[in-house]
Amino acid sequence: MTSSWQRAAVLVGGFVGLLWVLEVVDTVTGHPLDAWGVRPRTDEGLVGVVVAPMLHFGFAHLVGNTVPVLVLGFLTLATGIARGLLATAIIWLVGGLGVWAVAQPGSVHAGASVLIFGWIVFLVVRGLLDRHPLEILIGVAVFLLYSSALLGVLPGQPGISWQGHLFGALGGFVAARLLRRRRDEASITY
Repeated sequence: MTSSWQRAAVLVGGFVGLLWVLEVVDTVTGHPLDAWGVRPRTDEGLVGVVVAPMLHFGFAHLVGNTVPVLVLGFLTLATGIARGLLATAIIWLVGGLGVWAVAQPGSVHAGASVLIFGWIVFLVVRGLLDRHPLEILIGVAVFLLYSSALLGVLPGQPGISWQGHLFGALGGFVAARLLRRRRDEASITY
């Protein structure tokens, strides 16, 4: 029988593999997938809400996101696959819809950073809300390692979707609040 930690590693490794396959296909075919990112306030841009976190604007963009996706995605899933997948879905949806609603018209937004920022906030806030020792430890470690990245929610860097970072982080907060463990739960199994 495999542990949730092993299943988390397989799922996150498979997701990262998919990201790399998509970028190879995109590069070999002349980058047509880039157009499928979130396009603010357009009907076709809503498709981007679903697919944008899996698309990247070149290998440098993907390389920059790979290690954080592996680390934070694993930590999100390792302490509960179902809860981690649901948190990811909430982050994905809140992040994508937020970008679609407020980003600059005519822009295209893609990349897993919406998930990365969401996972950072989810892991930190989850530890604070649940007060489970392992989740607190994970939250503190994530905060120490990634808190400076949270400055990416502020506008300022051209070509960087601060809106994706901001709404991903907001999605992480929403997920932590919605998926908060009740105090009366008898035990938490990891």
